[in-house]
Amino acid sequence: MSPPLPGPLAPLEPLLGHYGYWAVGAVVLVEDFGVPAPGETILLAAGVYAGAGRLDIVAVAAIAFAAAVIGDNIGYLIGRVGGRAFVHRWGRYVFLTPKRFAAAEAFFARHGGKIVTVARFVEGLRQTNGIIAGTTGMHWRRFLAFNALGAALWVGMWATLAYLAGDHITALYDEIRRYQLYVLIAAALLIAVFALRHFLRRRHET
Repeated sequence: MSPPLPGPLAPLEPLLGHYGYWAVGAVVLVEDFGVPAPGETILLAAGVYAGAGRLDIVAVAAIAFAAAVIGDNIGYLIGRVGGRAFVHRWGRYVFLTPKRFAAAEAFFARHGGKIVTVARFVEGLRQTNGIIAGTTGMHWRRFLAFNALGAALWVGMWATLAYLAGDHITALYDEIRRYQLYVLIAAALLIAVFALRHFLRRRHET
């Protein structure tokens, strides 16, 4: 019998209990090219199931990682082929309004390719970073490298915490999300410092 899921994870119990690994892969996959799906939530729920012996944590992590990378690359292809016109026409059906897309694109442009890694942990950017990378013409291999790193960190962190925390994951998740903004600000400042250092070094050399 499947273990009960705590708090906000409970609505995913029928889906995860019936489809198991397929549910994890499918939900994470579609979330990563813009569809409003609970990818992070189902990863947490699968981690709790794995901790209770219902699923294998290695399989959960491997499937979630593969789905995350493939999903973002589908988003990249959409952005690369369809461009802004495609996003502006169809994005509203997945809550990607022109205003929201423009804000995400501006943020992406300011911080460069490294933001692809951090984007995995930011609601909104997690679902759109592939599309934005495609529309801005980011080189695919560079995107793939940063995206794979971000997916590995994201899956590794949430799957491990859910596996170990069990029923306490929702409280732990709320605490982490509370301080997430400060961590992201610190990461952005660190990226800015390295960018400025690189610029000054190049300027000095010339």
